[in-house]
Amino acid sequence: MKKRPLGTTGLSVSEIAFGGVEIGVPYGIGVESEADMLSQQEAIDLLHEALDKGINFFDTARLYGASETIMGNAFEGRRGEIVLATKCKHLRGKDGQLPADRQLKTIIETSLQESLAALKMDYVDVYMLHQVDAEILSRAVIADTFAGLKEKGLIRATGASTYFTAETELAIESGNWNVIQLPFNLMDQTHSQCFDKAAQHGIGLVIRSVLMKGLLSDRGKNLHPALSQVETHIQNYRRLLNENLSDLPTLATQFALSFDSVSSVLIGIDKKEYLHKALRTANGFYLDEKLLRQATQLAYPDPDFLNMTHWHNMGWLK
Repeated sequence: MKKRPLGTTGLSVSEIAFGGVEIGVPYGIGVESEADMLSQQEAIDLLHEALDKGINFFDTARLYGASETIMGNAFEGRRGEIVLATKCKHLRGKDGQLPADRQLKTIIETSLQESLAALKMDYVDVYMLHQVDAEILSRAVIADTFAGLKEKGLIRATGASTYFTAETELAIESGNWNVIQLPFNLMDQTHSQCFDKAAQHGIGLVIRSVLMKGLLSDRGKNLHPALSQVETHIQNYRRLLNENLSDLPTLATQFALSFDSVSSVLIGIDKKEYLHKALRTANGFYLDEKLLRQATQLAYPDPDFLNMTHWHNMGWLK
């Protein structure tokens, strides 16, 4: 698998990043409990196979259940072969408020120490804010604490996981974040407006939600009636398929990889078949100019409606 520079961090990452949420907690359409998940040994075997076959970039978080512990067990003795990104605990309290500066600093530092212990590592390559917003990005103590951890060698790069373009633009302009993880896919292409600016600032972009939790696959059928227009729109992409793009997941992943400013595409992998599919998809040959233009023109006309958290809360994703 080809590797791309992660912005100007000096890190080189595989075009596919192994998303670790599915091996740590029940996640995704049709996954209701631990009974639907891999055992820890099965997850370790899957991580080993991913690494052996060319994936070197692994993404996890303090809040992904057993994911960090599983990765720590899997990569013990192989630390130099991987690039590891993890995310800090959420900073807001149960009341939705951000605590005082001193407490924020403690949360960030304590969360990292817990991650390092679970991962059996003495540093992480990318340490990220999890679910940021404008207020979090504007609190100087947060960025200062991350910078201090970098100076101490506990992290190699700082990162932020964003949801909306305004947050991404703020993160870029602040100059505090080396890596940004953001949602981008065939349906919701709004973040493409940030790509050039991120590249100009030397920021590595990691794409998530490329398959919309599996909706951009065969799962995007027989959806809840409230999502009928979404289901109809998804079918439009099938006319772009050809002998090299045999299915929607391939098209969706290669679409994201067709942008030079993208460093890596995050794929949730909890089955060997998903791993093998990702490896076949990231083949170094992506959408040509004509096909890329056609795919770009097929963005969903109302991206604000594409709120999967809201869909889940409404019971539309069962």
